[in-house]
Amino acid sequence: MTNPGHVVERAADASGPVRSLAPGLFVVAVGTAAAFSLNKLVPAVSALTVAVVLGIAVGGRLPAKTQEGLGWATKKFLRLGVVLLGLQLGLGEVFGLGVGKVLAVVVTVLVTFFGTLLLGRLIRVSRGLALMVATGFSICGASAIAAMDSVTESDKEDVATAVTLVTLYGSAAIALVPFVGEALGMSPERLGAWAGLSVHEVAQVVAAASPAGAGAVAIAVVTKLTRVVLLAPMVAGVSIVQRRQGGAATGKRPPIVPLFVLGFLMMMLVRSSGIVPSTTLSVVKVVTTLLFAAALFGLGSGVKIGALLRAGKRGLALGALSTLLVAVVGYGALAVVGV
Repeated sequence: MTNPGHVVERAADASGPVRSLAPGLFVVAVGTAAAFSLNKLVPAVSALTVAVVLGIAVGGRLPAKTQEGLGWATKKFLRLGVVLLGLQLGLGEVFGLGVGKVLAVVVTVLVTFFGTLLLGRLIRVSRGLALMVATGFSICGASAIAAMDSVTESDKEDVATAVTLVTLYGSAAIALVPFVGEALGMSPERLGAWAGLSVHEVAQVVAAASPAGAGAVAIAVVTKLTRVVLLAPMVAGVSIVQRRQGGAATGKRPPIVPLFVLGFLMMMLVRSSGIVPSTTLSVVKVVTTLLFAAALFGLGSGVKIGALLRAGKRGLALGALSTLLVAVVGYGALAVVGV
């Protein structure tokens, strides 16, 4: 028979980690709820951006007992969010774009990513900031930045700065993309594809393409989500580089392909199978945003404002140049493939 005393002891042992995580998880829940509430008031600013800003604002005032829960939420919620992100796009939608547009996406992402890394070196920003900006601006904004951070050792200030730059320049693109598109005489289809190729966050893409009509928005969203597909190989590639460069010195090697990246790809296959109801997909989309907001709030809470401000003019310059790069390369790629 099981000794009742042993059962009680095991239950007490299990409750220990829960008690240590609870204060931080409570703070994360409150911060995430506040981020969504502010997003409802000001829809132009994404909940993810609000979450990281709130985290930065309150981080220095939080008691030490919240740190364990904040760190746990940042790591776990982020990876689960990336996995669920895979349900937002099926392979059929990607193939429906046509070979030309898919090639335009691949070229735009690769040129922007490596071009931004080079620009970061020329401007002399930190390697971590250059990597975060390159990832966020070339793929899918704050969620891509957070995913890349999970396989690197970037400073939290670099991650927070990159998220801020995504918001700043992505918001500017909402006004500039339709203005430039009209000046250049773009068709709704081409403007939608260009918005999907060059604007950073999904919500910003929708806003930028909206003046050209519903058809442009549909093309923009599918094009944008096709960029998201490249998040998996990009993160896996950087993980391999980190493994080779830093693993031997520290004795800790990241996995060749992180499990959450494999989960992302698996969810894409599940979405492609057509077995997931549309109502479920809608709920999962909201849950994914919640998870990313919670993770970014936790991330922001560990940021030191002084270090963040030191990125200053060079960070702004890198964001501007990277935004210009993705816009020009995206436009040129569409011209080459005849869209």
